[in-house]
Amino acid sequence: QVQLVESGGGLVQAGGSLRLSCAASGIAFSINDMGWYRQAPGKQRELVATISTGGKTNYADSVKGRFTISRDNAKETVYLQMSSLKPEDTAGYYCNADVISIVRTPTRAWGQGTQVTVSS
Repeated sequence: QVQLVESGGGLVQAGGSLRLSCAASGIAFSINDMGWYRQAPGKQRELVATISTGGKTNYADSVKGRFTISRDNAKETVYLQMSSLKPEDTAGYYCNADVISIVRTPTRAWGQGTQVTVSS
């Protein structure tokens, strides 16, 4: 079973930057794609960015050019560098990972979330 723990959220002024981290721990056969989602109050959870083990990335149109996702496979950690933050980026940010368990069962793990608040 894999656990994901996010860190790095907080309060920042518009135009500022934050870096989120998500570390995986536990036992698994492999951890494949990892990503970040966000959910604002009253809204559905939406994709922010994903990254494969080989480093292929995918971004939501709303964050392209402002956010950068990266990962350290050796540390089983994924990062989200957020720049030029806007008030509309305010949300709970959730890390996820596609995991193959030690019995070869595919699962998806989620972190508990970290709050990002951008003031205008």
